[in-house]
Amino acid sequence: MRICVLYDCLFPYTVGGAERWYRNLAERLAAEGHEVTYVTLRQWDRDERPEIDGLTRVIAAGPRMALYTTSGRRRILPPLVFGLGVFLHLLRHGRRYDVVHTCSFPYFSLLAAALLRRPGGYGLVVDWHEVWSAAYWREYLGRPAGAIGHGVQRLCARVPQRAFCFSRLYARRLRAEGLKGEPTVLEGEYAGSLEVPVAHPAEPLVVFAGRLIPEKRAPLAVAAFAEAAARLEGLRGEFYGDGPEREAVLGAIEDHRIGGRLSAPGFVPAPQIDEALRRAMCMLSTSSREGYGMVVVEASAHATPSVVVAGEDNAATELVQEGVNGFVSSTPDPTTIADAIVRVHEAGMTLRESTADWFAENAERLSLESSLRKVMASYAALSARA
Repeated sequence: MRICVLYDCLFPYTVGGAERWYRNLAERLAAEGHEVTYVTLRQWDRDERPEIDGLTRVIAAGPRMALYTTSGRRRILPPLVFGLGVFLHLLRHGRRYDVVHTCSFPYFSLLAAALLRRPGGYGLVVDWHEVWSAAYWREYLGRPAGAIGHGVQRLCARVPQRAFCFSRLYARRLRAEGLKGEPTVLEGEYAGSLEVPVAHPAEPLVVFAGRLIPEKRAPLAVAAFAEAAARLEGLRGEFYGDGPEREAVLGAIEDHRIGGRLSAPGFVPAPQIDEALRRAMCMLSTSSREGYGMVVVEASAHATPSVVVAGEDNAATELVQEGVNGFVSSTPDPTTIADAIVRVHEAGMTLRESTADWFAENAERLSLESSLRKVMASYAALSARA
């Protein structure tokens, strides 16, 4: 089949869960013998030729642009530029494709693909990594702009499409936004080994890993660690990641006077984080908004329990079975989160063994391969209807 993948980012030029998903998707499709075109914004030097294993081509539908503001919010102009670039590309080449597979966000590229779906004659597949509530739109952009953003999201939900979500939370929201039909929940994004982990005694170590943006609430994680460290002798922390909240994280470490127990080295290679998760007593995520929660699965693959925080926009809680592979803090409060960390310490090897069992039971369901099989089956169904 001839497949066009649309996303304004390309791994490893930008690093994130969606970037990894589309890179893995494109490579897997190419390996299966499909003709794949990846359309994105240019993120590389002009004299560089980006390559994805087996891909027919990578096309830049717009210039190199800063995607985020200094505060970590998405800028408005790049999605508009990318949407225009996608429209022009599909206007010229849409009939070349059997399927166009796009991320819902940024929405203007989805609208462009939907507008040209009939004249292009292709099937439209859309991934909804997140579906924001009206309240979150207001918080993110303010009341007037947030209302516009929510309206655009609702419009995108209602165009004819084959929809995928990565959590039950956002599947429910997508239906409420007006999707015609039933979205398929893709539970697997984990591309690592599916071997059953062996539980081993952990170091007294708490690991945090994520981009330091406001939604991750890393300063809250510092405060929670400080409370837990006051109760657990010898507890240490390693906080990995970079972003606009880095200075706030370093300031929080200084304010709590825990510089000798908590390190924040910034961005490090993925193998270093993987090794830290293997050694850790627990993985800590204080994020208020997650479309999936990959780091929970990555920690469980090492028999390492997780501590996450409940919230109406946090789908990562779906991956934590209370008392089996971690704990969910009921509120974003340092003391409550610290209580969960202490509970992990008290559970000791029993919790690590149950985490290993949880991974063994769920590994296939959570694997990237299981999701890719569902996606490719949807392409075949769209082709058969055409």
